[in-house]
Amino acid sequence: MLKKIFYILLLFISITAVGQRTNSSPYSFFGIGQQYSSQTVEQASMGGIGIAFSDTYHLNFLNPASIANLRFTTYTVGLLVNDLTIKDFSGSQKSTSTNLSYVNIGFPIGNKAGVSFGLKPNSSVGYSLFNISKDSEGSAIDVTRFYGVGGTNKIYGTFGLFVTKNLSVGVEAEYVFGKVENSVLFQESGVQLASKNTETLSLRGAGLKLGLHYKKELTNKLTMSAGAVVKFENDIKSTGNEYLYSLVVQNSSFEEPRDTTYNSSTTGILKNPIRTSLGFGLGKRDKWYAGANYEFQNAIDLQGSLLSSSNTYSYGDSNKFSLGGFYLPKMNSISSYWNRVTYRAGVRFEKTGLLVNNTATTNGLTEINDFGMSFGLGLPLKGVSNLNLGVEYGKKGTTENNLIQENYFNFRMSISLNDIWFVKRRID
Repeated sequence: MLKKIFYILLLFISITAVGQRTNSSPYSFFGIGQQYSSQTVEQASMGGIGIAFSDTYHLNFLNPASIANLRFTTYTVGLLVNDLTIKDFSGSQKSTSTNLSYVNIGFPIGNKAGVSFGLKPNSSVGYSLFNISKDSEGSAIDVTRFYGVGGTNKIYGTFGLFVTKNLSVGVEAEYVFGKVENSVLFQESGVQLASKNTETLSLRGAGLKLGLHYKKELTNKLTMSAGAVVKFENDIKSTGNEYLYSLVVQNSSFEEPRDTTYNSSTTGILKNPIRTSLGFGLGKRDKWYAGANYEFQNAIDLQGSLLSSSNTYSYGDSNKFSLGGFYLPKMNSISSYWNRVTYRAGVRFEKTGLLVNNTATTNGLTEINDFGMSFGLGLPLKGVSNLNLGVEYGKKGTTENNLIQENYFNFRMSISLNDIWFVKRRID
């Protein structure tokens, strides 16, 4: 009973901490911010695979059908540390941010079903960009600052059920909510008052995801698995206000507002089309596994206040390919702890769908692509609980056409606490 109380307290403590996150990516300027992938630390350490993978003591955020395999009550919480280097044609700068990636609790229902629920970030906005215009002598004429903060979270519930011995189905429902604030401050040299345009948005939306998972025992103790997930079309709606006012900027951290020249309510909508994910894998239970994922989606549609300027960016079709796996030398080894450690690795290639134009004289849009390679360890704790560590190195964007390239190093950590609940007593 004390363990159950401990897990529940950890869950609620972690929920309050999910919102304490930051982001330093300039690409979070677009849409509702930089979107987070739904994956555990274990999955991220294998390049993001997991559509076709399932086991009895790990949660799977990618395919809701896999929860049917769970045989232990599992509480898991994940942490992400992002070290980011931003480069353009003139130089580079670095930043580091830390946030709680997810909190989740799941438990089996008999031997044929499972359920889980949790909270995780959905998107994050956190940029501060400056544009300085200079005259022929190199003196500043005016300064424009683009600033944004906020993001959205996602609360969700998952149910999975075996419909045959080898086939399970699952459903996941989610609710997205959050707030975003974007502003543009403009100040001319020698002019006392600056002008600032600020937009505050409240974001709300719901979504539904269905999954299938098939697993078949082959000869030589090998297991073949396959999976498919469809996330249906969903809308994220925004409501808010837009202000334009004059102000005095006394220093970089203090602003004194003066006259408001424009005040209006705004509405917008982000339309997410159907996203389809397919996966295939082969492995030996508690020994090794290798798998691949492929995801694809048509272009996101932004309308109203969420579309700041159709000339500066747009969205196209997106897709992602992931390849990875794990190796476990000897799960029940007594002589060596490191033989009980799970070793993971993977790689991914992603076409994000974001198209950006940073050259005012042309209408050409540049694709923003993302590449990452990852490694990880699953360190066993007491029982079947485990501590998971993962690192990822990647590159997003390009310095071509006056754009920005991000080189990032992600450190991930999660703890997965496992126990058996709802067991009927044999002796009163």
